[in-house]
Amino acid sequence: MKALDATDARILRALDDDPLATVVALARTLGLARNTVQARLHSLEQRGVLDPPSVRVRPHAMGRPVLAYVSLTITQGDIEQISAELSAVPEILEMHATTGDGDILAKVAARDPADLHRITRRLLDCPSVVRTSTAMAVLELVPARTAPLLDDLAAGSGSSRAVR
Repeated sequence: MKALDATDARILRALDDDPLATVVALARTLGLARNTVQARLHSLEQRGVLDPPSVRVRPHAMGRPVLAYVSLTITQGDIEQISAELSAVPEILEMHATTGDGDILAKVAARDPADLHRITRRLLDCPSVVRTSTAMAVLELVPARTAPLLDDLAAGSGSSRAVR
């Protein structure tokens, strides 16, 4: 996949600031030609760079304020099959194959602790899942973000600045 450049980063940051901005408004704000902004946005969409808008919806707005990270240990086998089984669980927001103690890490959203227990039991019902370990999030310290990386790219440094 072609990497983002500074112009892409500037366009995406401008969209962060005003998600409903028109192409004309973005072009004016950024000092770019309308055709440039339109072509860049089209390219970003076609390349699969942008997540669907539904990812922006916070789970608590859907009555699921409890977030947890469930590490799953699975039997060795077809990762596509277990991935398909687990993808059928609507409460799974994200899922990644990982290294370490577990094989898969799933971010889940639940209504309350009892609902989280129900979800965990459902995950354990999948034939390939051997065990789970759950950590419930109690306080969001840094929400999901890419803005600092985009700022870094837009500034032309291309590498993260040191945290102070």
